[in-house]
Amino acid sequence: MEISIASRIRNLPPYLFADLDRARREVQARGVDVISMGIGDPDLPTPRFIVEALKRAADDPKVYRYPDYQGSSRFRCAAARWYERRFGVRFDPEREVCALIGSKEGIANFSLAVVEPGDVVLIPDPGYPVYQAGCVFAGGTPYYLPLRKENGFTPDFGAIPPEVLRRAKLLWLNYPNNPTAASVELDFFAEAVRFCLKHQIILAHDAAYSEITYDGYRSPSVFQVPEARQCAIEFHSLSKTFSMTGWRLGFALGNVELVDALGKVKTNVDSGVFEAVQEAGVVALDAYPSSVKETCEIYRSRLEMLVPALKRLGLECERPRATFYVWAAVPEGYTSVSLALKFLEQAGVVVTPGSGFGRCGEGFVRFSITVPTERIEEAVRRIEALKL
Repeated sequence: MEISIASRIRNLPPYLFADLDRARREVQARGVDVISMGIGDPDLPTPRFIVEALKRAADDPKVYRYPDYQGSSRFRCAAARWYERRFGVRFDPEREVCALIGSKEGIANFSLAVVEPGDVVLIPDPGYPVYQAGCVFAGGTPYYLPLRKENGFTPDFGAIPPEVLRRAKLLWLNYPNNPTAASVELDFFAEAVRFCLKHQIILAHDAAYSEITYDGYRSPSVFQVPEARQCAIEFHSLSKTFSMTGWRLGFALGNVELVDALGKVKTNVDSGVFEAVQEAGVVALDAYPSSVKETCEIYRSRLEMLVPALKRLGLECERPRATFYVWAAVPEGYTSVSLALKFLEQAGVVVTPGSGFGRCGEGFVRFSITVPTERIEEAVRRIEALKL
């Protein structure tokens, strides 16, 4: 029998991080001690009090049954409480908050909730690959918004052609940004909201890195712009904030119709988040920001070591105000991929080629500081020995 795979799958590019992991395993199979600075997976353990909360919750037989599709009332209330404390904006946990199996799942499913075949989806370039994947799954047409250094890695809304705007249904934003580590002030979100309301475009903001910040910077939320409730939804994750990537827990909040539409998709494709994990999430959110301060301090010290070292090696970069990434320019004579392969094959160091995040990521590589400081120091020594 000849198997025919759906075109929506054939048209997807290889998932960047799966390819990186495969290349890393191949080098490791040769006996190389590989230092992986490619994937943003926190090496710091989930705080102990969160783990203990999970253990307590898992002992309750009630959690073994199907959870509520939209998330438990306790978790949604905790998310709304956290959001009000953090950003000063109230949301109705029953109607305006939805639990997610990690924000990646919600981001991928959201396009299915709002995008019709042929609709244009405005996607940052470079950007998180799942924005494109969700668009393709829904039959949408991606239109890429270049994020350039001279614009602070923010999109130029005025450069979008009128014929694209007429078909545009959804805009994705992500600040603090992955992969560029760029951050913004509230006036940028005010501009984005005005743009979306003018052109009747849904605004979806991926705020996964909102709490990994340094030097007094406080990342804003799109909903600190009052008019945002008319057109926006925001995705939050416990993965980075509380070092809970493997737990798969996040939430979306915002416009009632948008949250409800996402919930309807989820009702048909998943059965919700294990309730014991949600109970641990309640404890994590209610304890904020005690554990997060220590986490950010560790990351900050790593940045202070890595960024000057990369500059000495000829990799131009800036120390970011947020995220645990460093977005470094590729030296003359290299492409993003050729430099990343050189680092991997000759130094045993994994970094992410910027071109894997989109065409405008060419000329950069992304370093993740989610490895211990001594391993970062060793990675720098190995790269230095290559004499770029």
